[in-house]
Amino acid sequence: MNTVANQPAAPEILTLDYPAFIDAYGKGEVIVNFERKAAAKFLAARMLLPLFMLPILGIGVSLALIGWLWTGLAVIGLAILIPRVVKGGAPHFLMQQLLQDEGLYRELLAANVIEVVRRV
Repeated sequence: MNTVANQPAAPEILTLDYPAFIDAYGKGEVIVNFERKAAAKFLAARMLLPLFMLPILGIGVSLALIGWLWTGLAVIGLAILIPRVVKGGAPHFLMQQLLQDEGLYRELLAANVIEVVRRV
């Protein structure tokens, strides 16, 4: 039995300019695949999430040290949880943005965060 003949062909990765991509995506001719870890890292760097998280962590620690223990722990929890939730939704967020921004489309292609394949 020849298993190679039974396997579907690998999807064709396309390199489209932005107007052609928007047109093909609107018609449903292409699919955009995200590398989830790369998308999360890209979005975290773009939104400066570590710079958001560190001051909030400091506020939480300060609250805990001055006696507001549970409030401080809640703030620390939020400072850790919010960036993780944002990173988890990175592909959806980036998809919405790249449909409106040609520069972001080019950046994501250059960073190998997305690949555009023809729908079969």
